[in-house]
Amino acid sequence: MAIKNYCLVCGGAGCDAGKADAIYHGLRSAAETNGISDDIQIVKTGCFGLCEKGPIVKVLPEETFYIGVKPEDAEIIVREHLMKGRVVDSLLYRKEVADKTDSEVIKFYQKQKRLVLRNCGVIDPEEISEYIARSGYVALEKVLFEMSSEQVIEEIKISGLRGRGGAGFPTWLKWKFSADVEADKKYVVCNADEGDPGAYMDRATLEGDPHSILEAMIIAAKTVGSDQGVIYIRAEYPLAIQRLEIALKQAREYGLLGEDILGSGFNFDIEIRLGAGAFVCGEETALLTSTEGNRGMPIPKPPFPAVKGLFGKPTVINNVETYANIPLIIEKGGAWFKSIGTEKSSGTKVFALTGRIENSGLVEVPMGTTLREIIFDVGGGIRDNKEFKAVQTGGPSGGVITRDFLDTPIDFDSLTAIGSMMGSGGMIVMDENDCIVDITKFYMEFCVDESCGKCAPCRVGTKRMYQILDKITKGTGTMEDIRKLKDIGLAAQKASLCGLGQTAANPVLSTLKYFEEEYLEHIRDGKCRAGKCKDLVTYTIDADKCIGCTVCARKCPVPCIAGERKTPHVIDQSKCIKCGVCFDVCKFGAVIVA
Repeated sequence: MAIKNYCLVCGGAGCDAGKADAIYHGLRSAAETNGISDDIQIVKTGCFGLCEKGPIVKVLPEETFYIGVKPEDAEIIVREHLMKGRVVDSLLYRKEVADKTDSEVIKFYQKQKRLVLRNCGVIDPEEISEYIARSGYVALEKVLFEMSSEQVIEEIKISGLRGRGGAGFPTWLKWKFSADVEADKKYVVCNADEGDPGAYMDRATLEGDPHSILEAMIIAAKTVGSDQGVIYIRAEYPLAIQRLEIALKQAREYGLLGEDILGSGFNFDIEIRLGAGAFVCGEETALLTSTEGNRGMPIPKPPFPAVKGLFGKPTVINNVETYANIPLIIEKGGAWFKSIGTEKSSGTKVFALTGRIENSGLVEVPMGTTLREIIFDVGGGIRDNKEFKAVQTGGPSGGVITRDFLDTPIDFDSLTAIGSMMGSGGMIVMDENDCIVDITKFYMEFCVDESCGKCAPCRVGTKRMYQILDKITKGTGTMEDIRKLKDIGLAAQKASLCGLGQTAANPVLSTLKYFEEEYLEHIRDGKCRAGKCKDLVTYTIDADKCIGCTVCARKCPVPCIAGERKTPHVIDQSKCIKCGVCFDVCKFGAVIVA
């Protein structure tokens, strides 16, 4: 009997936390109970990208896109949609246009081009046959039997692919360095240790399409002459690890890993190494040191890992997103990939779009797409109609970008030119209620915690910058502190051993460049315009506006608000912990921040 419908259930970590597994089993159970299990195929996929609206269920062939699905909705979807052909309007993304349920009408997807995420939300990541059905391992077959190492490297060179881990180093050149070195042993390593706050691009790719990474690593190994691969992944990615282990087992069973791969005479296998979650281990030499069983700390370069890396042997190391592009480049050609994006930044870039944004989630856009398009078209704009303030790209290593640069195209060079960086792909949006100084302090505190301590410019510099920022947020900063922040930041940039220290001051220097007046308000006026720095904030109630609804008093956690119903309330300043709950819940603008 032919399948009439396909039900795709988002099985990414975010939707899994929203009981996607219960939804998946609920759909299967309801289909069986209603006697239609032979007519539909229910698949648990990877991330759909629109994380803000999860859990998500997509029904094919109609392309009906259901959001915010709960386990109890499974029975409704089966009974109404799958049995009677009636769309469940209450679960649609756009309830006002029930006749337009194709996911392509959703603005979130319209400007995206999913290459890295091509299989996420489409296939069952735990079924190798589904990956193969979508041209999986075709590129590997081509490399094993039709292409020389030089041809593979040349194709990647033509593509213009640059490393997506942040540095943007040409991928072909890294591979060529390793291929040209004579050695009895070479390694291919996948860096899956993304650690930027708010970033989850690599995790989602591994959860939704693990075989694309395995295929790319085997291609890299054949190209440079390696017989051993390592995937270094942080231990707090349990779902990604589970799916990688399943993928490795299946690949070995299909003759795609191990000895004599596909009868080609080529031997290669991959093992998983778990990281403890240290941000510094995202730096390649620190990662390799950790893989060897030592404390993850960077070492000076040169020599570079491509020449002398893991256990002193030539090592190709790329991150997940970089590898995910390789099978497409080999299958479709470097020129095809080069036609996407910009002249110096070809292809696409995956971003974890988070913060004060309407549609937070995982997005993939062609290089050259502007920040305005990502934030306001793909992301849906700022929540609650607030004013856009800035966007932080590159996580703690990047810088803030203001409204004046919203039309900047996203590529390696353009972002560097305005004082930020691509980074691995974290993109955190801020609105008018965010305090720039407080956010900068958060990033600096992160860098202090994550510094390995090996070099003084990073170890001491980040700590001192954090202490100064803390002073400023508490109202005890001085004008001299501005100069100190700039001097220490520039010194850390120039003298730190690795990328963590060299870029740790970027949030400080970029916010001072564009928001120095906000720093001065904290120091000179003892004022935090966003009301985030508690030591500089006082909450009072305007008696003329307060109607005595008592909502603020009931929500106050201390409590410190007194007053009878229908009479103006008063805040006891000696008890107030300045949490801001009263300000958030008041619908009449009666609570004033001073």
